[in-house]
Amino acid sequence: MGNCPFRCQSNLNILENSSEPASPSPQESIIVSLYNYPSFGRTELRMRIGERLTTLSDDGDFMMVRSTTTGHESYIPSTYTATVTNRWLFTGISRYKAVELLMQPNNQTGAFLIRESETNRDCYSLSVLKRTNASYMDSVKHYRITLLQNGWVYISPGLTFPSLHHLVDHYSERVDGLTCRLTVPCFIHGLDNASEARPTPTAIRRPTVNWKDISRSMIFRKKRTESDNSLVSEGLREAISSYLQMTEGSDHSWDT
Repeated sequence: MGNCPFRCQSNLNILENSSEPASPSPQESIIVSLYNYPSFGRTELRMRIGERLTTLSDDGDFMMVRSTTTGHESYIPSTYTATVTNRWLFTGISRYKAVELLMQPNNQTGAFLIRESETNRDCYSLSVLKRTNASYMDSVKHYRITLLQNGWVYISPGLTFPSLHHLVDHYSERVDGLTCRLTVPCFIHGLDNASEARPTPTAIRRPTVNWKDISRSMIFRKKRTESDNSLVSEGLREAISSYLQMTEGSDHSWDT
């Protein structure tokens, strides 16, 4: 789709809170971009597909939004966005857009989203990514989620769930006929980046101490220097030193 070439004149409903949003609760709705904007020429992107947007104003057909990655503000059609709740329930996207979102490079096998069915308004669709050597479109599998009159849902008639949450929990633990197990919701720029950027803590393992190599001089050394690579830590040295002082006179064979 093209971009809006001019700013439409309308009575905008300006939202009071225009600051960058905090991380949403699971039930809170967020707005996600469905397009790169602008989509022509070599113009610098003001927003990109699959990123969280801050809504500054909304008059129904058009919205003023701020990109969480570039910081730029844009006046775009509402159809350029989708509403996301529970982190995986996308409202206002097609099957094609579901594929495009899931095929973004940050998503790996098992990434998924649930959307409204295009062919049956009373159903949902589960879209799951499984990266293979197959064609682009074949990498994402789609499963119809049927909604029963009592509110329960199912993919396979023999396996029903009281809610979409229960369905997601089940297929996150086992495959049960899907192309793969559900792992994480579809990646959203500006929402998942922070957690992904955290470095993994590194555990440093000290060498195993061979007590036959420990001498009295290593225990009673007064001060460690930066170049001291002793196998005996400062805390252990102090503990052993205190013990020896309390048991003075006993026969301790530290030197070997």
